[in-house]
Parts: sequence; structure tokens; C-alpha cells
Amino acid sequence: MSKHDITMTNLAVRRLIETTENPRHKFMLIAYDRHRNLEMAGRYEEIFAPEMMSENPVYHMHADRTNAKLEGKDAVKSLYRMWAQTNQSIFYTENEQVAVADNYIASVTTVYQQVSGRSLAANKVMSHLPGFLSEAILKRVLAAKSFKADESAMYLYKNIVQMIWPYDDRGRLVGEDVWEPDPDKAEITKLDPADVLTTEESARLLGPLIKPLPSFDEMVRGKDVRQAS
Repeated sequence: MSKHDITMTNLAVRRLIETTENPRHKFMLIAYDRHRNLEMAGRYEEIFAPEMMSENPVYHMHADRTNAKLEGKDAVKSLYRMWAQTNQSIFYTENEQVAVADNYIASVTTVYQQVSGRSLAANKVMSHLPGFLSEAILKRVLAAKSFKADESAMYLYKNIVQMIWPYDDRGRLVGEDVWEPDPDKAEITKLDPADVLTTEESARLLGPLIKPLPSFDEMVRGKDVRQAS
């Protein structure tokens, strides 16, 4: 059995939610927790609800000399869709530290992402949230491991990442900025088939943790929109 538990991936986030008293900060953390769980469950369409994401999100990924940019809902959604369809939306964290400010959430963690052998073999891995692999990094890591990727297998990519997620004044995600400061420390491990988690299995495990997003107006502004209307 795998030593990783996807229901614990957001543990640091949930702990911070419990101790946060500022209503705006608490709302953002709840949205952050919901976003990450929906992504790992393959329920990516729900991430783009108007109360969760701004109209034109912009994602930046930085690793080594590679700087990638995804702009707009269609571009971001296409990546989430690909991950969900290929069981690459599976993430685990280790020793995560999370901080929240009025318009940002920051995280530093050792992250593990499930990656398909077909993607590795094709050198077409585009991973972020929180891992990011460029072709140059991929070749170095594979060379260090002295193996050629098996297209029929699944792998676990591990490294330390730093993330900043900006939010607008209504607590909607504006984008993501993700850094992998030391790509040469990345590790790739071939998974035993028994340890591979499918998107469908992830959705089943995370379902009880995915709660409806509270009303921003009621939680942050103390305003009942139904009465106001």
C-alpha cells in the first residue's frame, strides 16, 4: 500500500482554517482548500465558478531557466482536463507551510505529483500546481536515475515548490505563481501499480472533504444578500 494519503494533502490548509479568525482570510483559505481538492478529484469545471475564479486568470510557472505562462480560463482548463484524464491530478504534500494575507495565499512544501510514463517518454510533461517540469529538467532527472521511462507505468515526481496565489477583493482567484527553486534536487520514482491512484478513486476519497463555498457577502461583509434583494 502507498505511504501517501491524498486526504491529507491539504492538512496544513485545514489546520490554518481552524485557527484563522479574520473573516476575509478564512474565506480565502476555504476557497483555496476547495480549489485544491476539486483539482485533485478531477472536478476541474467547478473551479471556474464565478464566485471562485476571476474572469481572466493568469498562471506563471518558474523552474530553472523556464518561465511558462497560461492565460485565460480555456488555457488553464485544458491543463486540468488533461491531468484528470491521465491520472496526473494526484498530489501529495510533505511539511507544508501556508500563510495568508489580504490578497494572497503562500505555500512552501515538498510536493509529489503522479506523472504518466507516456508523458515522460514524450518529453511533453507540463506540470505545475505545484510541480513544474521542463524538457531540460526532465532530461537531467531521468539521466540521474539512469532509466528510460516506461510508457505503460506511472511515476511520482518529488521536489520542493513555492507558491503564491493572488486573490481579488471578492476573494476570487486571480492566478497562480509557482516556483521550483532547485530543479536539480527533483526525484522521479516508478510506482508499483498497487500504489497508483486514479482520478476516479481520488474523487471518491476527497468527496467528503469538498464542501460548498460559503457566501462571500455573508461571511466577509456580514451582509445577507437575500434580504438585501
